[in-house]
Amino acid sequence: MTRPLRIFINGFGRIGRTVLRQVLQNEGACNAEVIGINDIAPLETCAYLLRYDSVYGLFPSTVEASKNQLKIGARHIPFFCEPDLRALDLRNVDVVLECTGKVNDRGFAEAGLDAGASNILISGPSAIADRTVVIGANEHELGEARIVSNASCTTNAIAPLLRTIDLGLGIAQAHVTTIHCYTGSQPTVDKPGASLERSRAAAVSMVPTTTSAADQIIKVLPELKGRLSVAAVRVPCISVSAIDATLQLSEDCDEPMTDFLRQAFAESTLVGLTDDPCVSTDFRARPESLVIALPETQSAGHRQLRVFGWYDNEWGFSARMLEMAERLAARPL
Repeated sequence: MTRPLRIFINGFGRIGRTVLRQVLQNEGACNAEVIGINDIAPLETCAYLLRYDSVYGLFPSTVEASKNQLKIGARHIPFFCEPDLRALDLRNVDVVLECTGKVNDRGFAEAGLDAGASNILISGPSAIADRTVVIGANEHELGEARIVSNASCTTNAIAPLLRTIDLGLGIAQAHVTTIHCYTGSQPTVDKPGASLERSRAAAVSMVPTTTSAADQIIKVLPELKGRLSVAAVRVPCISVSAIDATLQLSEDCDEPMTDFLRQAFAESTLVGLTDDPCVSTDFRARPESLVIALPETQSAGHRQLRVFGWYDNEWGFSARMLEMAERLAARPL
C-alpha cells in the first residue's frame, strides 16, 4: 500500500489513545493515518487524557480540543461523539479499530461496515468476529475475514512463544501463568464484582483470577488443545505484565535452552530477548509482544523448560493492532 493506511478509532480509551500515540510518535516508520476518532466521552476529556497519561507521561506535542476536532500540534483529527457508527460516513476508512470493549453482538461490530469501512479490527477477544488472528501464530489464516479479533495482550504474548517451541522442540504439556498489571475492570476500593477475588481493591493485593488467554490460544493454535493450561494473577502495578511458563518437552533437548531461544528469535520483531537483570518498568513502551528474560530461563533435565518474559500489555498490543490493520488493508479483496 503506497498511500497511508487510513484508520478510524472507535473508542478512545487505553488502547485507542495508545494506538494514536504510536501513529503520531513514529510517523517516519508507521505508514498510517488516523482520519477520525469516535467516543461518547466529551472531547475535552479525551484531549486531556491524551495529553496527560499516568503510564506514558506527557504527550510530546500540544493537545487541544477545537471545534469537534482533536488538535495535536499542527494536526486536526475529526472527533465524533456518536453512539452508532452507522450515522457516520466511513467510506474512506480502510480499518476501523474497534476499541470500545463493548462488542457483544454482531450488529454492533457490523456498524462500521454499514457506514462504509472496509474492515473492523476488534481490540480484544470477541465471539462474534469472523476470525481471531495473532501475528506470529496464525496470521496465515486471515483469509477474507472483514471483522477480525486481535485476541488479547496475553494471547499475543504467549502464542508466538508456544508455537515456536512446539515446532522446534515439541510441547507435551504446558502451563503458563500471566502476572498481569491491574486494569480498569478492577475496583480501586473493595466493592461487589463479577467474582469475589475481582471484588477486591486492585492496587492493594495480588489477585488470582481467570483469563481468556487459554481459550484464545486454542483458537489460534488448536493443535495445543489438551496440552495447555493458563492461569492469571493480577498484581498492583499500573503497567507491564509478565508470563511464567513451565513446559514439558516431547523429546530430549541436548543444547542449552538459552541457545535455542536465541536462535529461534534472533530475527524476530515480535519476541525480544534480554540478558540483563530487569524489572517490569524497564519494559514500558516496548513494542514487542514479549521480551524473554534469559537470566530467568531454567531447565530441569532435558525435557522441562521454564521461560519468563515481560510484555507491555498496552503498548505491545497496540503495536500489533497497527500491524494487523496493515495486513487487513493490504489484502486484495
